[in-house]
Amino acid sequence: MSQPTEQQPIQQSGTVTLDAIADQSGVFAIVAMDQRNTLRRMFASVGREDATDQEFRAIKVEVASALAPIASGFLLDPTWGVPAVTEAGALPADRGLLVAAEPAERGNFNGEPHAHRIPEQNAAWVRGLGGHAVKFLVQLRPDRPHPAGTPDLVGDVLNVVREVVEDCRAHGVPSVVENIVYRLPGEDELTSAHREDMIVESARLLAEIGPDLLKLEYPGSAKGCRRIADVVAGPWAVLSAGVAFDEFSRVLRVACDDGGASGFIAGRSIWKESVGLTGPARTEFLNTVATARLAELVAAVDGRARPWKEAVTA
Repeated sequence: MSQPTEQQPIQQSGTVTLDAIADQSGVFAIVAMDQRNTLRRMFASVGREDATDQEFRAIKVEVASALAPIASGFLLDPTWGVPAVTEAGALPADRGLLVAAEPAERGNFNGEPHAHRIPEQNAAWVRGLGGHAVKFLVQLRPDRPHPAGTPDLVGDVLNVVREVVEDCRAHGVPSVVENIVYRLPGEDELTSAHREDMIVESARLLAEIGPDLLKLEYPGSAKGCRRIADVVAGPWAVLSAGVAFDEFSRVLRVACDDGGASGFIAGRSIWKESVGLTGPARTEFLNTVATARLAELVAAVDGRARPWKEAVTA
């Protein structure tokens, strides 16, 4: 995998493909900076409960400015990230923009996430923001019971994803669906085997709907990655979920070698320490540590990740 430099400007008109957010070899090296509520909590954890919208916008611009030369694209939120980065001109015209289209506030049913979408935040809206792909986060727990008289939380997730995928197809925009497995109310920590089963089964159910790209958690083992490869016909990318960088770098290699992953969409593992820094200290961290981390991830998938077009035609 060559470093994603000197790419061609991305065309906004007509149908857009995953090439818009991939590097020249068709592999994803995407930096995720779409956090909203999570970013608030990150600032609060370093004693900045009073952080302002301007500060949230500023860190998005700083991260994008530092990492864009290496990334194939950026995943940004529409609240702070897209407007701030666009106004600052921090994302070059040859880098892909993946826009988070899920609601900032997730639905809730008795302590469980209840999927829904805002119809106006559709593929046309993403294109209007200058985006090249729609990212939609869901939380699917395939073995969640469905007692009589209660919402079908699993079915609702799948229906929402189906709406997103169909809308993206109608507008010629790639759909990227992310899933995070969650614990049921009162449930103990999932065993590694149970968690693997849930990640794999979620991937299977979502892949059947046909999103262009799945953004998935690491299933915990090489075997789990092979199981994902068995049930997902199209491309998938690994998310970092804020794990320590060294651990993510390791599992990324396994996901590519054993699961045929087509790259990564990673955020906090690369840049999270910058939240606790300001001024020159933050700039130095992003230009040295974070940049080196991203370069290491790009090197990690070099020759390992499966180009997305190969995944589609496999």
